[in-house]
Amino acid sequence: MTKLDEIISQIKKKHVYIQTHNFPDPDAIASAYGLQELLRVRGIESTICYSGRIDRYSTIKLAEIFSIDLCHIESLQEKLSEQDEVILVDSQKGNSNIIDMTGDEIICIDHHPENEKYSYRFKDIRPQTGACATIIASYFFENNIPVNKNIATVLTYGIRIDTNNLSRGVSKQDMEVICRLYEDCDYSTLYMLENCTLCYEDLVAYAKAIESIRIFDEVGFADAGGDCPVTADISDFLLALKEVTFSVVYSRREDGFRFSVRSEKKELDAGKIINAALKGIGFGGGHAHMAGGIVPFDGDETNEAALCEQIQERFLNVIGKI
Repeated sequence: MTKLDEIISQIKKKHVYIQTHNFPDPDAIASAYGLQELLRVRGIESTICYSGRIDRYSTIKLAEIFSIDLCHIESLQEKLSEQDEVILVDSQKGNSNIIDMTGDEIICIDHHPENEKYSYRFKDIRPQTGACATIIASYFFENNIPVNKNIATVLTYGIRIDTNNLSRGVSKQDMEVICRLYEDCDYSTLYMLENCTLCYEDLVAYAKAIESIRIFDEVGFADAGGDCPVTADISDFLLALKEVTFSVVYSRREDGFRFSVRSEKKELDAGKIINAALKGIGFGGGHAHMAGGIVPFDGDETNEAALCEQIQERFLNVIGKI
């Protein structure tokens, strides 16, 4: 049996929900979109759902161009029951970046470090893989299922974004998949998506972050302001400075602070460091080279400044012990 055969064998209903992590990025959306097509070919209908919101302009454009139907979980609450079957993509049960929606999480397909506290009927978790979309693409190839132009383009975009154009956390399998998708991909649309990524509000966030940059022994911090949709991009931008090898960018949201962390040193594991730095006040995790986190907060500006100072000290203390 192939991995896809195993997945199909574990689905007992004619319809399933495909849940991405909160605030889905191109890799999560591409993975869900590709899996939806695979299930359709095997006679199973599905609904892609998420919580939070889609922030980045280019991600919204991706969904619009390819008519990817994404349902917010709040709009599904009256339809959901505990008997509904849920497939998680690009995330895992118990992680801080996904809500526990109504239903039974029967399958998990992910490329983040495994959360061994939870079990599924079937799981395909490959932390060594740069993008979840790579795993989904492999199912097409292993089962000789044709990849149409839309699927090839969306999967390629998801892989390129999550690996920073094949320069970060990329594996041999990511490279092989990109090569196999090449002939079927619409590169004019891909070029447009990769080069139309900013809007005016994003530039404001970059300006705010640049004004606030603080660097301590190659560790860079930046405040991207309130409701920033591009903290990950700004964290990559900060890491590009020759003085920075570990970047931490944060933004105040309605429910607290969201963090984006990047590392270019093997000994500075971004996922482990943010998990340790936020322990007791929030949640964090991810890969060795890129990670994210959340710190709940509903205080005023005075307490906000004090909290940010405390969090910076926490990161520096954790890194100082490595």
